[in-house]
Amino acid sequence: MSNYKRINRRTCLKGLGATLALPLLDVMGWAEDSEKKTFKPPVRMGFMYMPHGVIMDQFWPKDPKTFLTSPPPALESLRPVLDQCLLMKGIAGVSNGPFRGAPHALELSTWLTAALPDPDKRDEISISISADQIAANSLGAFTALPSLELATMPQTWKENQAGLNEAYYSHCSFRSPTQAVPAETNPRNVLNRLFNKKEKGDGLSANGMSSLDRSMLDLVIGGARDLRRTLSKTDQRKLDQYLDSVRSVERRIAAIEIRQKEAALEKAGVRPSRSHKTDSPPIEIKIPEGDKRSEYMQVMCDLNVLAFQTDTTRVCTYIGSTPNGVSYPELGFNDQHHSQTHHNGEKKKVDKVAAITKFNIDQFAYMVNKMHSLKEGDGTLLDNCIMMWGSGLEDGDRHSRANLPFILAGRGGGAINTGRFLPDVKGNQGDLLTTLLTCAGIPLDRPVGIATKQIAEIPAQS
Repeated sequence: MSNYKRINRRTCLKGLGATLALPLLDVMGWAEDSEKKTFKPPVRMGFMYMPHGVIMDQFWPKDPKTFLTSPPPALESLRPVLDQCLLMKGIAGVSNGPFRGAPHALELSTWLTAALPDPDKRDEISISISADQIAANSLGAFTALPSLELATMPQTWKENQAGLNEAYYSHCSFRSPTQAVPAETNPRNVLNRLFNKKEKGDGLSANGMSSLDRSMLDLVIGGARDLRRTLSKTDQRKLDQYLDSVRSVERRIAAIEIRQKEAALEKAGVRPSRSHKTDSPPIEIKIPEGDKRSEYMQVMCDLNVLAFQTDTTRVCTYIGSTPNGVSYPELGFNDQHHSQTHHNGEKKKVDKVAAITKFNIDQFAYMVNKMHSLKEGDGTLLDNCIMMWGSGLEDGDRHSRANLPFILAGRGGGAINTGRFLPDVKGNQGDLLTTLLTCAGIPLDRPVGIATKQIAEIPAQS
């Protein structure tokens, strides 16, 4: 490392209106000789949401002692990183209180706030600031983007359970008690933000090229070649891996956009329908209900990874789906998620809910496994993250909240004791969020929502 000139941690590749942040390279000082000062990689926080709860006997491990070797079916895709995961049974959700007729408005809006809306201001936004935005307020000064909010579905669901404002059905992030934070559903827009690249309303970039005509990576590749010659072999591998990831994400976004255009043309009758039954149906980028839903979600997960890898932001939320009529034809059925959760023990419906749960956890596993593959400092990107997957209900059939399903992945820079299943934790979701923020080094002037304490079992023993 000492043979190479240190570069600034904010060094970027630039070209023709595009700016590409670099991953955290050793030459930036993240890995140094023992005699020299090192910069400890920052802790990032990510939150991924799924509505309607889980099938408990498919989700909760049967025995804490065999958690690592025999995970339940829903967690099978996490097996490679289970030693970096923490499961806790006994985290209670926020009680419905005066909103007994609004289970679905509350499952998402309370997930990161751990607080009920103001019952006297039901038709307006009046709730607590969410945990992700508390983190963003603390960490955002160090990054280009204070936070990144992603969603699979458009945040336009209109319903009015218990007279509650529609924002409660489709938002989990609240910048203040009165302001919801909208999430981005178009991966192209997210990629442009990561490149710090502005697009005009006609879809042309600042240099007049369509985003589909030329790779944004091509705009900065010359700078990448110049930089690469100055790096160690280790950093060269990191840079190559990173640029390959960017290229892959961009190509997959372009493929999704092409299918979107095909879908629009078919809908307008401009182009004949697919000639072969085996052809994959086109999808619309804003409502990815086709058989490529996993592809869409994995692209969004990859964008989350890129944002963390480059320290563009240290806080991200991803709403995998919202409490509406989303379906999963990729799993071989078109039934709506919500309708199947009211199964009353009917095996066919139970099996479908279990499959949907596993599908969503698989996407989370895809993301954290990728983080685990990326070296950073003395460990991996996942080592320096606190990733949380969960739902705002325990059981969609009964709308229960006694044991909300949460999966934690990542050690938070050594702050969290992972590789465990804790079957009898006493706490609520406010306690959980307060504890995670503390583990991330976020100063708190008050507990989050209904929190009364921190959960002592989570932190690693110092």
